[in-house]
Amino acid sequence: MDFLRAVQAAGVIGAGGAGFPTHVKLNTQAEFVLLNGAECEPLLRVDQQLMAVHAAEVVRGLRICQEITGAGQAIVGIKESHPDVIACMEQAIADAGVPGMRVGTLPDVYPAGDEQVLVYELTGRIVPETGIPIAVGCVVVNAETAFNVARAADGQPVTDKYVTVAGDVPNPITVRVPIGTPINDLLALAGCAGLGGCADSNGCVELDGRAVVNGGPMMGPLLTKADRYVTKKTKGLIVLPDDHSLVRRKSRTMGQAVRVNRSACEQCTMCTDLCPRHLLGHSTVPHKMVRAVAYNMPADEQTTAALTCCQCNLCEYFACPAGISPRMANVYYMFRLRDAGMKHTPKPEFHAHPLREYRQIPSARLIARLDLTRYNGPAPLTEDPLLTPTLVGIPLHDHVGAPAQPVVQVGEHVAKGQCIAQVPEGSLGAAVHASIDGVVESVDNEIVIRRG
Repeated sequence: MDFLRAVQAAGVIGAGGAGFPTHVKLNTQAEFVLLNGAECEPLLRVDQQLMAVHAAEVVRGLRICQEITGAGQAIVGIKESHPDVIACMEQAIADAGVPGMRVGTLPDVYPAGDEQVLVYELTGRIVPETGIPIAVGCVVVNAETAFNVARAADGQPVTDKYVTVAGDVPNPITVRVPIGTPINDLLALAGCAGLGGCADSNGCVELDGRAVVNGGPMMGPLLTKADRYVTKKTKGLIVLPDDHSLVRRKSRTMGQAVRVNRSACEQCTMCTDLCPRHLLGHSTVPHKMVRAVAYNMPADEQTTAALTCCQCNLCEYFACPAGISPRMANVYYMFRLRDAGMKHTPKPEFHAHPLREYRQIPSARLIARLDLTRYNGPAPLTEDPLLTPTLVGIPLHDHVGAPAQPVVQVGEHVAKGQCIAQVPEGSLGAAVHASIDGVVESVDNEIVIRRG
C-alpha cells in the first residue's frame, strides 16, 4: 500500500502545532521517528488520554511513519509523570512486535514538547538553530497525528478532532467533535452557558467575565471573534477569569510591550538563563533583545538571534521578575528582520549548557506560577457523540501552505468524509473533507455545511 499517498489523501496535518502537512514531513529518509507525547502545555489532556485509550492505533500510525521514512528507530516520548500511559504504550508496542520501537521517558518539565527539546532528550542530538529535526535525522509527529495516520491507512480522512476544554468551567472535558464544530457549542458542553461572544477592544472574546485561551496557556492566544470553529489544529480551550494574570499578559499589545521593555528591564539575564533554546546551545538571548528595543537598535546582524526564539513564553510568563515581555522583544525584531530580508547565520556547532539539567522548569512549579493549580484537574476523555452540531464551518486554510480550493458548490449535498477542497497540484497544503452529512450552505474562507 502507498501509505504516503493515503496520508496525503486523508488531509493529515500536525494536530497540535502549526499544522504542517504530514505527507510532506514524512516524504524523506530519517534515522528516527519520534512520537511527541509530552503534551507539556498545562491543562491539556488530549495526547496522554489518546495514548491510553487508543494505544494500538497510535503505535500502528507510528509504525507506518517509520515505514514511510525508513527510520530504523521509533521512540515514543512520554513524561515520567504518566506511568499508566507509559505502560499502555509499552504493552501496545510489545503486542505489535515492531522492531526498533520503544518508549523514552521525558522529565516533567516545560517545554518538554518543544520538538527541538524532544529531539535532544530522546536522541542526544541538537537540531541546529533555525533548523528542523530532519537536519539531525529525525522526524517528529504527535500522538493525535499518528492516530490520524493509522486511520488514513484504512481510508479514513481527518473529519474529527480531540479537544480539551478546561480552566474555569463546571465540567472540564476532553471530547471528540466534528471539525468545524462551533466553538460556542463546545464551550457550552463544558458548562459555559449564556455565551454572548462579545469582544473587547482587541477583538478578544469575553464570556460573562471570562476569557478563552485558544490552545495551551503558555503559547495559545486569546480567542477572537474570528475563531468561530474547531479546526484540525484546535487542541484546547482554556477558560479563565478576565482579570487573571495570564489574560492580562496575553492582552498586551506590541506597543505596550515595547514601552514597558524600554522602562523596566534590569538586565538580570534570567530570561536567557532559563531559555530552553539557549540551554541547547543556540544563540537565543532574549535579554539582549530587550536591550536592543530599549536603545532602538536597527534590525541587522547584531539582532538576528531573535529569529532563533521558539516563542514558548517561558521567559515572559515565568523567568522575568519584573513582568516585562522578553518574548515580544524577540517578535518585535523578527518582524523587522524579515521586512529587511535579514537572516540568521547559525553557529557551526552546538553544545548543551552544562547547567541545563538544573535550569529546567518543573511543570508543577510552572502551573503554580501561572496561578492555574486550582484548574489542574482531570478532563476525562469521552468519545460518545455528545455534540452533533447542526452546522459546521470547515476552514480552507488551517494548515501551513496554500489554502485548499473548494470542489463543491452551494446547495450541494455532501457526505461525511467526502473531499470538499483540494490543494492545487504542486502546492504545499492539505485536502479538506466534510465532517458531517449535509448541504453546503456557503463557500468562503470556510465551507459551511448544514446537517440534513
